[in-house]
Parts: sequence; C-alpha cells; structure tokens
Amino acid sequence: MTTIIYLAHLNPVTNSHAEIIEELKNSYENVIVMPVIFLKNNMEINSRSFPFNFKIRKEMLKSIFKNSISISSNYTFHAPYWRYLPPLISPMSWVLKKKILDGIGKNYLTYTGDKSEWYLLKVYGFNPKIGTRKAISATTVKEKIYNAAIGKKTNWTEYLPDEIICIINKNWNIIKEFADKKDATIKITGMKFPKDGYWSKRIKEE
Repeated sequence: MTTIIYLAHLNPVTNSHAEIIEELKNSYENVIVMPVIFLKNNMEINSRSFPFNFKIRKEMLKSIFKNSISISSNYTFHAPYWRYLPPLISPMSWVLKKKILDGIGKNYLTYTGDKSEWYLLKVYGFNPKIGTRKAISATTVKEKIYNAAIGKKTNWTEYLPDEIICIINKNWNIIKEFADKKDATIKITGMKFPKDGYWSKRIKEE
C-alpha cells in the first residue's frame, strides 16, 4: 500500500486544496494530510498569514473528507524556528523529518505543486511527486476574505467549498482580528515562518 503525504498550510482549505486531495485519494490507497503548525512555548502561533489554528483546519478537512483521509499534526515546528535551517545541516531539520515519517513505513510519496519545494523535498529524500499548480492560491483567497471583513465587495465564497464557508463564517471573529494587521512572516528557502518565534529563545526543551 502506497501512502501519499500532503504537507501544506491549508489556511484556509480552498477549492484547489480540496481538488488536490480528491485527486490524491483517487490515485493512492492512503492519504495523509499534514497542515503545518508553528508552536512557541507549546502555544500555536497564528497571524494574518496563518489565521486558523490546527483544530479549525482539521475541522475544515473533516467537513469535506470525513474519515476518507488521515489528518496528522506531525508537521510541527517549535520555536525558535531558525533552528530548522539550513536544511540538511541543521539537526532539527532531521528531527522534523523523523516526526513526519513516524509510523508511515517505506512505501510513501510526498505531494507538492511547487518546483522549489519539490527540490527541497527531493534533497531530504521525501520521494516527492510534483503536481500541477492551481491557478488561485490560498493567499489570494485569504486577501479576498480580509477585504470582505473591512467592508469591500469580493467574491471570496467562489473559491471555497460550502463546508469551509460555513466554518469561516462561524469563526469570522478571527478574520476580523487579522484583517487590518500587517503581514508578520519571514520567507526562508521558500518556506514561510511566523516572525513571532523565529528568533525567540527556548524556555525549555519541547
């Protein structure tokens, strides 16, 4: 049995994400989706770029796919995030790989729609499969949602499954909280990290 691992932000889950996961389900026996998590002192860091916590994103995935996929929290970075870089050299990057692959076995692939991410996954030995990058990104959809929260007319609901629209509306206070905030991320080697926690000192070992 071949396992396919989908490592992604999924913040929020869009039509494109749902389409990708459905395609993976049709091609592989076991689909494991891992929404990325950033922790600082064991508390999840959320921001304008990462508004929805893992619990809400898991609810989003469950609302569409029920029990037809597995959802894992193993794709987790612990502050300070600089410890995971540079890839391959940093011991923490190998700790993360071991956690991601925990219990999966040897017969697996990882999915990405991004060429630079494909190269990084290849270097790590993650057996990456590259797919077709979807036209509308989650970042674009998120901006449309934020614009709606500040009173602008947008068509954000066109890019999300009905189940996800309901969950976002239920958590509209989160959208309003971050709608007028500045972006608080750092992009390193093609990966976005929250600024909060990137350079912070460790209080204790996770």
